[in-house]
Amino acid sequence: MRSSRLLRSSTFRLALFYLLLFAGSVLILLGFLYWSTVAFMSEQVDTTIETEIIGLSEQYREHGLNGLIRAIDDRIERNPTSSSIYLFTAPDGRPLAGNLFGWPATRPDERGWLDFEVTSAASDVSALRARARVFTLTGGFRLLVGRDVGELQANQQRIEQALWWGLAITIALGLLGGFTLSRGVLSRIEQINQASRDIMSGDLSRRVPTGGSSEFDELTTNLNSMLDEIERLMEGIKQVSDNIAHDLRTPLTRLRTSLETLQAAEHHGDDATGTRSEQLDRSIADADQLLSTFNALLRISRIESGGQELEKSSTDLAALAQDAVELYEALAEDKSVTLTAQVGEARSVCDRDLMFQAICNLLDNAIKFTPKGGQVQLTQSRTPDRIVLTVADSGPGIPSAEHHRIVQRFYRSEYSRNRPGSGLGLSLVAAIVRAHGGSLTFADNDPGLIVTLTLPGQEPQTAG
Repeated sequence: MRSSRLLRSSTFRLALFYLLLFAGSVLILLGFLYWSTVAFMSEQVDTTIETEIIGLSEQYREHGLNGLIRAIDDRIERNPTSSSIYLFTAPDGRPLAGNLFGWPATRPDERGWLDFEVTSAASDVSALRARARVFTLTGGFRLLVGRDVGELQANQQRIEQALWWGLAITIALGLLGGFTLSRGVLSRIEQINQASRDIMSGDLSRRVPTGGSSEFDELTTNLNSMLDEIERLMEGIKQVSDNIAHDLRTPLTRLRTSLETLQAAEHHGDDATGTRSEQLDRSIADADQLLSTFNALLRISRIESGGQELEKSSTDLAALAQDAVELYEALAEDKSVTLTAQVGEARSVCDRDLMFQAICNLLDNAIKFTPKGGQVQLTQSRTPDRIVLTVADSGPGIPSAEHHRIVQRFYRSEYSRNRPGSGLGLSLVAAIVRAHGGSLTFADNDPGLIVTLTLPGQEPQTAG
């Protein structure tokens, strides 16, 4: 079953395709090498025969027929085991010199070349494979000069076998390599599948194992990073759920208590209008707090998911920041907190209402946690391509180790845990800033906290 799956895998099919492509290329290359080798060897045989013919032709021109016969006999006597073949016959076909019994039955081609099998007069070895050239001399005499090509043909056969064996070994090694590669890839994919099944069954801590240096390591690293982020988000959702249950339990309990008090007063015919009115006011305040919390949650979710379309336009952030400062001056005076602003000309393409709310949330937080006699300062500056807005207070601040948690929903520091609020203000600011392509950072003010909001800037308009 596993082997069948491996053979059907895309990796094995891809390896098989490249194997066939490579095998075809190897076959063409080996065929060219075979053709070149055989052609070279055949050309050497023909060249050797041509050289023999030239030598015998010189003997015939200088010494006539008798000289030609003596030359053939001398060559045979000097090297009786030579692969050279000679036959010189009279016009009636009678052999006059040479090492063949008789004339071959094969007819020569138009150039006088012929390939044949005969019995050698010198060795009596039958089925001698030879290649020769035939000439007709004056008076009807005929001369055949050739060489035994049996060894040449045997070498050709050995070359053919070597080439076919080479091709077979190449295909076998390719199949083995494709099988091994496919098995390795399937093993890594199975590890990913197994990890995915474990995660789907609820084990969010499961990760895909990595090993060696391959392309899969980059994939598994990215998958593990994604799983880390998913686990972090799931933990965040769990934390948010716990925080919602914790933070909403108190106002819901108060609301229920107020309603029970009103119900009891109604049953007992209590006409204390002032008490009833006070209970209603507290119930309405608790309901407003609940609605405010849920509205903030819904707004953060819409902004982060893109469900709320931003109405961006070129906005004067200096004027926007100044309006927010003027709005919170009365609150700062009531708390005896000094609120100052230093703003310069700066424009950005943003949603004016959302950005105004973000600045107001920063000022509200800063004033809320700054003690009597403290200071809150809003500063705005710009770089060539960014706008930097800073809100610094002289409150208790937040430990540096907790800065990364400030923007989490319902986060409350130890100092602010007993103060009114839902812990969603900075979460909403962070969502607004991210939606505008900006960033939100925190730093110690010693004492207090510095919140820095950075946004993309807009080039100032120049008069044409």
